[in-house]
Amino acid sequence: MREADETTRQRLADALRAEPATPNELAARLDLTPQAVLDHVEHVARSIEGTDEQFLVAPPACRECGFDDFDDLLNRPSRCPDCKSESVDEPTLTIE
Repeated sequence: MREADETTRQRLADALRAEPATPNELAARLDLTPQAVLDHVEHVARSIEGTDEQFLVAPPACRECGFDDFDDLLNRPSRCPDCKSESVDEPTLTIE
């Protein structure tokens, strides 16, 4: 299938199968906004349920204190709830 014939979600799933990436990296690669990537990722994750693939999320993490127990794994928080630092990495997404 040619790239022009693929849907955004198919291109997103293919990118996640190829290598782990953050929402910002995927947004730049697929010419989307990071929020659009997160919206599509939810559908991609549901579409692979019941298959031999898994949608995996490495949670966001604070670069200052290492906190990574965020409530919503698919959202990049603006600051760390523990140390209040704004140095929080994005989640990393992949399909294996």
